[in-house]
Amino acid sequence: MNEAATAPPVGSLLADPHSDGQATQDEPSMPGSRGWLEGHRGPLTVTDNFAVLDDPVEQQEFTRFSEVDGRTSAESVLMVQGMYCAACADTVECALQDLPGVERAQVHAATRRLTLRWDPAQTTMSSLARAVGQTGYRLLPMQQALSISERLRETRQALWRLFVAGFCAMQVMMYAWPAYIAEPGEIPADIDQLLRWASWVLSLPVVFFASGPFFSSAWRDLKLGRAGMDTPVSIGILVTFLASSASTFDPSGVWGHEVWFDSLTMFVFFLLGGRYLELKARDRTAGALDSLMNRLPDVCERQMPAGGFEIVSIRRLIVGDVVRVQAGQAFPGDGNILSESATVDEALLTGESHPVTRAQGQGVVAGSFNLGGPVLVRIARLGRDTRFAQIVALMERASTEKPRLAVLADRVAAPFLVLVLLAAALAGFYWWQIDHTKALAVAVAVLIVTCPCALSLATPAAMLTSAGALARRGILVRRLQAFEALAGINAVVFDKTGTLTHDRLVLVGVRTREGVGREQALALAGALAAGSLHPVSRAIAQSVSVEQAGEVLSLTELAEVAGQGMQARRADGARVRLGSAAFCGARNTERSNDDAPRAFLADDQGWMATFELQEGLREDARDAVAALRAMGVRTWLLSGDRESAAMQVGCAVGVDHVIAGASPEQKLIEVAALQTQGMRLAMVGDGLNDGPVLARANTSFALGHAAPLAQAQSDYVIQGGEVMGVVLTLRQARSTLRIVRQNLVWAAVYNLVSVPLALVGWMPPWLAGLGMAGSSLLVIVNALRLASKVTAGVSTTTVSTASLA
Repeated sequence: MNEAATAPPVGSLLADPHSDGQATQDEPSMPGSRGWLEGHRGPLTVTDNFAVLDDPVEQQEFTRFSEVDGRTSAESVLMVQGMYCAACADTVECALQDLPGVERAQVHAATRRLTLRWDPAQTTMSSLARAVGQTGYRLLPMQQALSISERLRETRQALWRLFVAGFCAMQVMMYAWPAYIAEPGEIPADIDQLLRWASWVLSLPVVFFASGPFFSSAWRDLKLGRAGMDTPVSIGILVTFLASSASTFDPSGVWGHEVWFDSLTMFVFFLLGGRYLELKARDRTAGALDSLMNRLPDVCERQMPAGGFEIVSIRRLIVGDVVRVQAGQAFPGDGNILSESATVDEALLTGESHPVTRAQGQGVVAGSFNLGGPVLVRIARLGRDTRFAQIVALMERASTEKPRLAVLADRVAAPFLVLVLLAAALAGFYWWQIDHTKALAVAVAVLIVTCPCALSLATPAAMLTSAGALARRGILVRRLQAFEALAGINAVVFDKTGTLTHDRLVLVGVRTREGVGREQALALAGALAAGSLHPVSRAIAQSVSVEQAGEVLSLTELAEVAGQGMQARRADGARVRLGSAAFCGARNTERSNDDAPRAFLADDQGWMATFELQEGLREDARDAVAALRAMGVRTWLLSGDRESAAMQVGCAVGVDHVIAGASPEQKLIEVAALQTQGMRLAMVGDGLNDGPVLARANTSFALGHAAPLAQAQSDYVIQGGEVMGVVLTLRQARSTLRIVRQNLVWAAVYNLVSVPLALVGWMPPWLAGLGMAGSSLLVIVNALRLASKVTAGVSTTTVSTASLA
């Protein structure tokens, strides 16, 4: 990493440079603490101190560095504050895209996340944040942007604007009501003028305070030479206010005596109300991802050499530190329990909703929650070395991706805004020729009612909701675009070992010679197997109870013969062996023609027992395959194992077709052949040795606990390894695409209906504001239904065809 570019002398901002690296009393001024946030209220300007973003310690939280062709490349994920819509995202992208050192800048409108790839040798993060600050937005690391104090500040400001607009709108309507019900000439001229003046005064705070976000956003866009989604709204508010003010000051002028202060204040109130509800709903949409990705604490209790505890930032921890984790807190890193035991919630890592108990010496992982009393933990891995960090990397990639449908909607939104402005101008000009007193209301209604916000939010809102809901079940979505591919599949191809079966053998049968009991043979075999790490030995050892092992006489001269088995002497001097048929002299004892794995036990008298083993099926494999078939999806088993083993597993789980003995190259050929037959397929593997075929499939799943970075070719990672997770994700993908289509249809129908109504003068400005706010809100609320679909879950024992169709 280029130290000159990324490590300016800002140590005084963060910690005492003469300290040993521990947090000091200056630490509350760090990013992530309330002091740092409270000092940065409102949009950043060129006078703000951005140097803290260049500190290497802080950059670890939001930047990843990599070597590309001998040079260092950085990729940062930050939150953009002040965003309201897709046009805001375009503004931030445009502000960064052409700067020196910026390779790629992409902003996700629904999550307000910026993915920035930049060259540390050419620029610094502080200079990039300053460029964004000049456009009126603010870049913050996610943990700070999502802090409670920052959320409260945003909510408080939005509520104040909404309150002012609502209060003034009610008062203005009260003053305007007599004009609606009175007969011409019934209200004296001086009283009528007084009511107009009162309405004008009450409209001032609505225009100059409550409407502030619309004007500031529109001004930013105009300075950049582009039209944003707040541009027509701002023009409508400003034109309505100025024309009504002109009519108030000069009732006999060109604008006539009509005023629209009631419509002005009402549609501002409706717009702010809709935006506030949309903000809260959007927080819920991306909130599931945010809460999972930001569950690590800011600070923790570290044990001092003297035995006491000090509160330090988790960024100041080092491997080997002992920390005390209180009940309800998340573990700050991977480590080992020093206390007697701990009750831990590992739902993020396994999808298992039930707490698990960890004994002294056992490991816990960062991001899991301590559900019991205070626990002492010795830190073994921190930061990006933890499994939690790898999971966060996958989720960040998904939350910053723009799906194909969303990109298409954003492309449509920009020219659509230009058409809106032209339509409003033409409508105003046309109605001015017919009835100039109605021209302004028509033009404003067209400006307000036609907004592509709902179109831009239709796809990302639904996909992010699903991704967050699946993450709570231990299923990580690596690409949002994969929802579209998964929803259209008609076949699922399973790998065998580690996917439909566990990656270990299980004992299924024991045959013994006459005079040798089953328990006796198991106990002796278990004692021999305990000294070997061979999969067959481990399967036998795990099948022996503690009581059985205790009954065995002690063995001496225990040794392993490579490729053959284990041998030892009993206390009575007899030699015993556990291993292959040749090693144990048991060739003539075989009574089966299949080649399933077996182990043999023998003593000086010859063969004693045969242990029959097989790969253990995953408990939910058969139910998952049955559920897929009920959904109209065909299933294949594609394995490199021998045909008898593959057929045995295939018949046990009920797949439609079995392909055995396939090498990795042959697997690719088989998948490609299925695709040429019109199959749109999902590949399900263990993510370790199935990389090429996972990449070749239309979409793919990786099961098990392999590191996510080893599952780089898969679109979905099922942490707990449940095959039923494939069914759950498929159902969710189909529901997601159905919601996306509903949202897109609603956005299109809304504009097709509302625009003509506004053009012919049948939609007043206040109703246009209500329609605009309601359209975006409806899209978000409709997407939120997807969270409950995942919560309902999938039964692993009973599959209802009706519920899966």
